[in-house]
Amino acid sequence: MLATLGGALALLLGLAVLLLPLLVPELSRGRDAVWGAVVLMLGLVLATSSDRLTGAPMLGVLCGGLLIGRLGVEVAQGRWRQLTPEEQQRLRSGERWQTALQQLGAAATRLLTLLGERSQGLREWLQERRQPKVSGKLWVRPEGTQNHDQDPAKPQASEADHPPEADAPLVVVQSFDEIDALLADSSDANDANDANDAG
Repeated sequence: MLATLGGALALLLGLAVLLLPLLVPELSRGRDAVWGAVVLMLGLVLATSSDRLTGAPMLGVLCGGLLIGRLGVEVAQGRWRQLTPEEQQRLRSGERWQTALQQLGAAATRLLTLLGERSQGLREWLQERRQPKVSGKLWVRPEGTQNHDQDPAKPQASEADHPPEADAPLVVVQSFDEIDALLADSSDANDANDANDAG
């Protein structure tokens, strides 16, 4: 119970340290993001491992949390004292906090919009990967180039030896299904010609 409560407080404190440059840039320093991430990690460990922390380990965690809290208060007081009286007065005004919260809301909205655009782009990319690839090649086979009345004893001449006739119509094929249909038609025509030659 105590470890879970300490973990929740550490998570809130780490989030506050991470948001410090957005809310109060006067009090923030360059490496606050790193220390905020460390405190967030501590909070996650405490919240997820609360059942293992009993007895002496829990006493050590409690003392460590108190030391971290005391050092955090010292750092915050030192940074507050470094501010000019005008900056301190401005931080006490409600108008300044309204402006900071509006800027935080605008930054969060922009972040959500950017994440939405990126996820939409990722979805489109995944859909493109799922679709079958179209090679863009056109399969062309000239009609009427086969010579069925050749002597079987003679070797077949290649297409390079006999270019297709100029007046033969070309068949443009854009899918493998159309190729299969043309091959089936061709084999049916060959079977019919073989039957006529045999008869």
